[in-house]
Amino acid sequence: MPLTGHLRELRSRLVKSAIAIALGMILGWIYYDRIFAWLSAPFNSVIAEARAQGRLVTLALTGVADPFVLQLQIAAVAGLVISSPIWLYQLWRFITPGLHRHEKRWAIAFVAVAVPLFSAGVLLAYKVLPYGLQILFGFTPENVENIVSVDKYLSFFIRMILIFGAGFLIPLILVALNFAGILTGRKLLSWWRWIIFITFLFAAVATPTGDPINLCLLAVPILVLLALAVVVCLINDRRRRGRRKAAGEVDYEELDDDEISPLPPSTSVD
Repeated sequence: MPLTGHLRELRSRLVKSAIAIALGMILGWIYYDRIFAWLSAPFNSVIAEARAQGRLVTLALTGVADPFVLQLQIAAVAGLVISSPIWLYQLWRFITPGLHRHEKRWAIAFVAVAVPLFSAGVLLAYKVLPYGLQILFGFTPENVENIVSVDKYLSFFIRMILIFGAGFLIPLILVALNFAGILTGRKLLSWWRWIIFITFLFAAVATPTGDPINLCLLAVPILVLLALAVVVCLINDRRRRGRRKAAGEVDYEELDDDEISPLPPSTSVD
């Protein structure tokens, strides 16, 4: 296909995606109250807890145009989420002509596993968020009220769910690197100390409070998924070695770094 054909196809995919996002934004605008109730539910539980302790914690809008801007922002985010199957499909249809058959299978498997993993991370963040907010508001001095701007709370909320969701995708990325032949399961297994250290360091930075409870709530599931990822990588390495031996090929993964690899004898031409 010539360059002009690719550009026309790209324009068509972008227009279809934009229409889908616009329709999703309309739905987000219509169901704004329900969406905002779901987003603010973790904060509302903290408000009830604070009132029981005689403290004041509340969400606030400080600007004249803030209510309209807030509804527009929530509608935009909802539009992106609601229309994600359509614009992801359009992106997929634009990319697939340049992929081989086995690469298409890998991509489909990657998306099929990535969606539930990311959703699990988002759900965990939604469950952990109230506990993190309670701990953070617990540092409030006496005679001081917590009046939180809604836009700051929403940015905090979105950042939390994105970090948790991305953390759950790390094991899948390692498996993808292994299937691509870049990283071996044996190498991952030799890095187990660093993997544990980096996972807890990531959890400490990602969680809003850094306390041991919330830290472990993020680190432990990621470590379990990483352990499963290492097992999958080892199984795939074993399958790959068996296929190479059956084909009579040299398995370079079994050679040491300073060992000379066997080369086939060169044929001389008279």
